[in-house]
Amino acid sequence: MILRGKCHKFGNDVNTDYIISGKYKFKTLDMNELAKHVMEDLDPDFYSKVTSGDFIVAGSNFGCGSSREQAPLAIKYAKIGAVIAKSFARIFYRNAINTGLPVIECDTDKINAGDELEVDLSKGTIKNLTTGEDIPIKPLPDVMIKILRDGGLIEHFKKYGTFNF
Repeated sequence: MILRGKCHKFGNDVNTDYIISGKYKFKTLDMNELAKHVMEDLDPDFYSKVTSGDFIVAGSNFGCGSSREQAPLAIKYAKIGAVIAKSFARIFYRNAINTGLPVIECDTDKINAGDELEVDLSKGTIKNLTTGEDIPIKPLPDVMIKILRDGGLIEHFKKYGTFNF
C-alpha cells in the first residue's frame, strides 16, 4: 500500500477537540460537512489547503483526549491519506484503523510542512521526496494493512462476513 502527498505539520498533544471541535458534535453527523472543520482551531485555512492524499504530520500523543470516533472519520473524509506522528493516543490509533485511516508512527523531526512524501506501508518506509531522506516507520501488522485496504473494520466485515484474520 503506497501513499503519496504533501505534509501539513502540527506539534505535540493534538487532541480530538483540535482535530474536530466539540462545537460541531451535535450540529451534524454528515462527515463531509465535519471534514470542512478538521484542524480549524489550529489552522483556520487547513481544509482549503488540503489536496487529496496529503498527510497530517505531528509530534507525540496525537489524538489524545476524548475517544471521539468522529476525529479519525473527519480526517479521512477531509481526504487525508494518513496521519504520521511520533506516537498516538491508543484509542485514537484503534479508531483510526477501524475507520480505515492509516496511522504511522515514526520520528517526524526531519519532516517539514510542505514536504512531499511517499509512504510504503507494506515495506515500512517513508521517502521524503523533498529532501531525499529515507525515514523508517514502525511497520503495521498485516492484519491492520488488510483492514486499511478494505476501508476499515466494517467494510472488511461486509466483504468477508467475519472478523477472522
